[in-house]
Amino acid sequence: MRTRAAIMWEHGKDWSVEEIDLDPPKESEVLVRLVGSGLCHSDEHVLTGDLPFPLPMIGGHEGAGVVEEVGSNVSWLRPGDHVVFGFIPSCGRCPSCASGHENLCDLGAHLAVGTQVADGTSRHHVNGQDLTLMCLLGTFAERTVVNEASCIKIENDIPLDKACLLGCGVVTGWGSAVYAAEVRPGEDVAVIGVGGIGINAVQGARHAGARHIFAVDPVAFKREQALAFGATHVFESLEAAQAPIAELTWGRNADKVIMTMGVGQGGMIGKALAITAKRGRVVVTNLHPATEVQVELSALDLTLMEKQLVGSLFGSANPRADIPRLLGAYRAGQLRLDELVTGTYSLSQVNQGYEDMRDGKNLRGVITSFD
Repeated sequence: MRTRAAIMWEHGKDWSVEEIDLDPPKESEVLVRLVGSGLCHSDEHVLTGDLPFPLPMIGGHEGAGVVEEVGSNVSWLRPGDHVVFGFIPSCGRCPSCASGHENLCDLGAHLAVGTQVADGTSRHHVNGQDLTLMCLLGTFAERTVVNEASCIKIENDIPLDKACLLGCGVVTGWGSAVYAAEVRPGEDVAVIGVGGIGINAVQGARHAGARHIFAVDPVAFKREQALAFGATHVFESLEAAQAPIAELTWGRNADKVIMTMGVGQGGMIGKALAITAKRGRVVVTNLHPATEVQVELSALDLTLMEKQLVGSLFGSANPRADIPRLLGAYRAGQLRLDELVTGTYSLSQVNQGYEDMRDGKNLRGVITSFD
């Protein structure tokens, strides 16, 4: 069939919205019509070259839609079902999945290739040329074909243009606080960078019962939003935050520091550790450029104060359990999703959406029209 998609042909160039040819789903695959797709910063990392995924590539990895066709061997999904995509597929059988770490499923190795999990070929083509998919999904499209391992079935009454946000940003931020940082009631938490992931780390810390939530971001709009989502104090920089955090915690500093900047910087790790309490933890969720290999920190501080430095992917969450759980919290009024969407776009406006993100105008932009 013919459909439309946003393609990246070269690093550093705008997305090109074009008609493509889409093959029907093969064994263990699903054809989905997209209803909502978040404009996540990770796709921007591909554009800048920080993530060196192979091109040409259809963008988008934060999507939700309606199943239109299933391939052979797919027994648990049928046309009409509503699904959210997990940006890392989960097989349920590998050692990581079996031990409760679906975010580290072995199928994630296919992300670096961008073709179908089952046979390594492509279902998406333009002028006879194969296209890869961002995170094996390609949600910047009217329709896409994905492996069933990337699908999480949800209830049909949940709005898909909000549910799509749980495909990455919401679960990643929330889980960074609740799972990776293990925030406890009464603890003091700092969130560095308040975009689509950081704002949900704020939500996660609030749900976990944090006493003080310090949000750091240079953009005034995002600091205002952080307060609305549960932060108790906001600062424009780590330097500006250091003395107030020390004062408010009686010199102890933050029990947990969560790094959710748009682009990670090795030089920031030591600064994050400097506002971390003894036996406190720094969680690095934001992506760093693939070529960056230098980190600046005091190893003496790390050792003598027994501080911890950990990484977190997909919020260290289990998508098949946590996406439905958080959608239940949304339905109960315990998780704010509607307020996260600060800009909506058509597929043809994808470049404007990313421009707004770069300008600090959005917590999360969402493509809601694909015609």
